This record gives sequence, structure tokens and C-alpha cells, in this order.
Amino acid sequence: MFWYENDIQQLENIPVVPGSGKQRIIFYGSSSIRLWESLETDFPEFDAMNMGFGGSTFAACCWFFKRVIPQHKPDIIVIYAGDNDLGDGRHPEEVYLFFKNMMALIKQYCGQIPVFIISVKPSLSRLYLYNSIEYTNKIISAEILQNYPSCIFVDVFNEMLNNGAINQTLFEPDGLHLSRQGYEVWTSVVKMQIHKQMV
Repeated sequence: MFWYENDIQQLENIPVVPGSGKQRIIFYGSSSIRLWESLETDFPEFDAMNMGFGGSTFAACCWFFKRVIPQHKPDIIVIYAGDNDLGDGRHPEEVYLFFKNMMALIKQYCGQIPVFIISVKPSLSRLYLYNSIEYTNKIISAEILQNYPSCIFVDVFNEMLNNGAINQTLFEPDGLHLSRQGYEVWTSVVKMQIHKQMV
């Protein structure tokens, strides 16, 4: 985990500030979160914080959680992880176990707050993992439905398809990271789920 240390130290150095009167929502996870540059303005109704770190896995998000998240006292947490775990050769069942570990950490350090888990996205550069991504989403969403009433599974996977094929306009040229259009889709889907649950 040492290769994440510089990024984690930068996140640790983010000042802890009093609440603004709005609910504090922390977005945590891999580069799909870190590169969401418009995140704060996309969610103006919240005190939104971007706590993503590049290349992170679900395993790394669990490992570093208590160093970077609890001190900010989030009211809501949105997580995107698992993509890089699968890219590194981990199996869907391992990602599922890291998800369960994450939920235990959130409960331990933040209490029973609402958690939104963004599904693993389909990527042009990771077409070879398509079935593994689908299965990962299936087992995590089923676990959430059965055992985590304060957690919501946010399905971006199907929203990123066009007639069953991955919508290429939602990606940067590398086929992995999201384009502006991709973030517009994510903003719409995530915001809809949050407002649906929080109202």
C-alpha cells in the first residue's frame, strides 16, 4: 500500500472545518472520484468533499479509511471502488468481501449513516472483465438489498450502455476514465438516488 502514501498524506492534510449548515457528503474511492473535478458544483445542495485517490482499490480504500474519513464527520458517504481490484486480477468475491469490510468500518467510525455504493462501471479498456464486473455488481447489490438497509446500490452500469453496448462518448480516449458526458450521467444517477432516499 506504500505507493498510495503521498496521496493519502494529501488527503490527511485537508483541513477539518465546521459544518456549513448543509449535510456533509464525502465521495471516496478511485480515480473516477478523484478526477470528478466538478463534484462540488454538481452537488451544491450539500457540503461535498472529494476524497478520491488515483489507482485505489477497494482494499486500499478500506486500509486507509480511518486515516482520511472519520475526522470530517460525514452525514453521507458515496463510494466508487472495485474497478481497479478487478483490473489487478482480484475475483468478484474478493471485492464483495472488501465491500463488507468497508461497511463495517463506516459503522464503526461514522455510525449508521446513509451509504451509496456506485456500481463498477463498464469500461472500454476492460472489456475482458465485462462478465466479472456484472457479477461483482450482482453479488454486492444483492447483499445490500438483503443486509444493509442504510446502504443504496447506485447502478451506473446500465446507464452507460447504449443498446447493450458501452457508450463510447462517456469515456476519455484511454477508454477507462470518464469524459465530461460520463460525469454528467453519474451526476444525474447519483443525485436521483440520493434525493430519492433523503427526502
